Amino acid sequence: MKQEQVQDFTRRISQSNKSGLVVIVYDIIFTYIKDAEDSLAEGNYEIFRDSLAKAQRGVDELMRVLDFQYEISKDLYSLYVFAKEEMAKAIIRKGTKELDGAKEVLKNLYDGFSEAARQDHSGPLMQNAQQVYAGMTYGKNNLTETYQEPASRGFFA
Repeated sequence: MKQEQVQDFTRRISQSNKSGLVVIVYDIIFTYIKDAEDSLAEGNYEIFRDSLAKAQRGVDELMRVLDFQYEISKDLYSLYVFAKEEMAKAIIRKGTKELDGAKEVLKNLYDGFSEAARQDHSGPLMQNAQQVYAGMTYGKNNLTETYQEPASRGFFA
């Protein structure tokens, strides 16, 4: 993952609510899968394996936050296990064919969680984070984001 992507995900996480955070985790997983496919195409198996391991850790996080008092969590858990197994097969077989099934399942789930996040108007989880304003100024070839520090980022007594 490139440094720009890490900064973008960090910014998005700091501004996100609970539903948006799930969508961001999916985006991170898809980024690592894309990195894995690109690295295998370049013949770099080590980065391929590491990228898929990071994608699997993202799926682990989605599994970890499931609330099993809801029936749908059991179905989601099964789909996440399937996706992880397909990634493991891809690592063992050193190919990307197995990733198609995992990507399809995760993409369908991503679409559902994206729609739920669009309808969630709750506030961000991080209360004392920087405010980001985009579009106020423009760079030569890109949009510039401005960060505004809150009055205090420490603990309130």
